[in-house]
Amino acid sequence: MTNEPDAPITYAAAGVDVEAGDRAVELMKESVRRATRPEVVGGLGGFAGMFDASALAGMTRPILATSTDGVGTKVAIAQALDKHDTIGFDLVGMVVDDIVVCGAEPLFMTDYIATGKVVPERIAAIVGGIARACEEAGVALVGGETAEHPGLLDRDEYDVAGAATGVVEYAAVLGPQRVADGDVVVALASSGLHSNGYSLVRRVVASAGWSLDRYVDDFGRTLGEELLEPTRIYTRPLLDLIRADGMDVHALSHVTGGGLAANLARVLPAGMFARLDRSTWTPPAVFGTIGELGRVPQADIERTLNQGVGFVAVLPQDQADRAMEICEASGIRAWLLGEVTLEEKATVAPDAEVVRGAKGVDGGAVQVVGQHPTT
Repeated sequence: MTNEPDAPITYAAAGVDVEAGDRAVELMKESVRRATRPEVVGGLGGFAGMFDASALAGMTRPILATSTDGVGTKVAIAQALDKHDTIGFDLVGMVVDDIVVCGAEPLFMTDYIATGKVVPERIAAIVGGIARACEEAGVALVGGETAEHPGLLDRDEYDVAGAATGVVEYAAVLGPQRVADGDVVVALASSGLHSNGYSLVRRVVASAGWSLDRYVDDFGRTLGEELLEPTRIYTRPLLDLIRADGMDVHALSHVTGGGLAANLARVLPAGMFARLDRSTWTPPAVFGTIGELGRVPQADIERTLNQGVGFVAVLPQDQADRAMEICEASGIRAWLLGEVTLEEKATVAPDAEVVRGAKGVDGGAVQVVGQHPTT
């Protein structure tokens, strides 16, 4: 025998507010409309986003590239500060800039938000940030989904994820097959922590007893503002670099989870050795602060955080100066970080770790040497 409820149980009584979801869609419509491209077919609200791919028929051998990712525990900072309009840049950066690594142009993206309770204004702020970032990257936001998960997530909790698709000519695919002995590595500055390593960062901050509203002189703003700094979007500047007349970029690497050495090793062929020099840059203050507060070993922090390098490009030595000029013209600081040689003739420092491949890739070897300049 079962106990009957005192009153009928509705979807709303179970914790799902369909009307709130509809209000969120109304609030986000205008920002999503701006994140478009001429190839988009249809509008917001369809069961699937549609994209006119007829231009691909004019390509010799079009290769589709796809990527999916989330923001990770950085969302906890946004939730704690009740500021949700920048987390979308972190999502878009983590997704579309992975596509650029192979030389592809990202075309369109979809997003997914899971939350304990749909608060229309909060969902609209999140999607608004995603749309603005897509607009900056030249990517169409063709659809998405917001799911209410009462009982699984607390009322003010949410997580975000997304996926994107791009295209590149087969003959133009970047990667290990292009890297040559004598190439150099050019670094592109990050905007800060980006979206990796926040489990470490949050643990360090909590252990130190620092509040997010604490003003930090070295940052020139509060800790929370520093930690919530959006991920830089590299898509358009890197496409400009790749497509510039006379440029022959061989490989790109997005410096995300795993750090600089491991991510560069993924795009080097086996038998190649990259030597990177710490003396060529000073990491922004936030990296030193996290390291000192948590007494984090250098090897561990370099495997976890980007240390101020958001992307690297591998290209012929005689193109390095022009590559840096193109990046600087896009507002991204760039510098010569190191060189690539055949491992059999490389000078390997005996007191520094050599990283070989990463994430299942049997790639090349990378060694980071020297010390960062002190300020």
